[in-house]
Amino acid sequence: MTTPRISLVGVGLMGHGIALNLARKGHALTVLEHPGNQPLDELQALGVATAADVRQLACQCDVLILCVTGSPQVEAVLLGKAGALAALQPGAVVIDCSTAIPSSTERVAAACREAGVHFLDAPMTRTPREAREGRLNLLVGGDEAVLARCLPMLQAFAENVTHTGPVGTGHRMKLLHNYVSLGSVALIAEAAACALDAQVAPEVFVDVLAKGGGAGVALERLRPYLVAHDASALRFAMGNALKDLGYYTTMAHDSQAASRIAEAVHDTLVAAVEQGGADALVPELVRLLARRTAPPAV
Repeated sequence: MTTPRISLVGVGLMGHGIALNLARKGHALTVLEHPGNQPLDELQALGVATAADVRQLACQCDVLILCVTGSPQVEAVLLGKAGALAALQPGAVVIDCSTAIPSSTERVAAACREAGVHFLDAPMTRTPREAREGRLNLLVGGDEAVLARCLPMLQAFAENVTHTGPVGTGHRMKLLHNYVSLGSVALIAEAAACALDAQVAPEVFVDVLAKGGGAGVALERLRPYLVAHDASALRFAMGNALKDLGYYTTMAHDSQAASRIAEAVHDTLVAAVEQGGADALVPELVRLLARRTAPPAV
């Protein structure tokens, strides 16, 4: 595992950063050609190869990294009729960096075990900026010995790697994290919309929260939008946020956990997607919740 051949499916905003850091640090990497990819020019200039289909990609790797939208895509890539699992060699490792429903993750991991393939669920936290900087956080569920073998490779694009326990716990922890993170953002966005309607200046709103109990990462990610209509500090689409909250409520229902607040956040995002579209960035929730028209960008 010192010089594994790596393949990657999903060169989106996060996957591009993963690929970039693997390539910069000398890892042999092949990525799947796909319309949803970010431009590949920068990666190809660093020697990254491409493959036209999943099976071609899988048959030539020791490690297959997935960074796709969610559970349906993970299942399609691995278990579909033209899926990767049938082409992976026994002893290969699948590392799923997607956000997924834990019950699906456990089914996929079981199928991998039957094929003699190792599986780690390793979802990410942080943003595309940290992905590009090689500073992601990884939450890894699975066999600790397999993680230890893969750790040098993972550290090429991750600043912090946390072993969360057996398979499925990485995705469970990611959903817990995203619920707290997105729930905090939604709460502040709703308060900010109320402040706007009440003619409280955004600068005052931010300043008071930052000096008190509202301080934290969620406020800092919303701050550029609140004071200058700049949504780039949280480049996360509303549709993805809704998907993640849906996965969280599914997990909560599966375990019969309390979920009343989560369902309220989920319903807020449903309405926001209906009003603003799935591609709207999460900070725009402030605008969508406000009755008054927010001021133009400075």
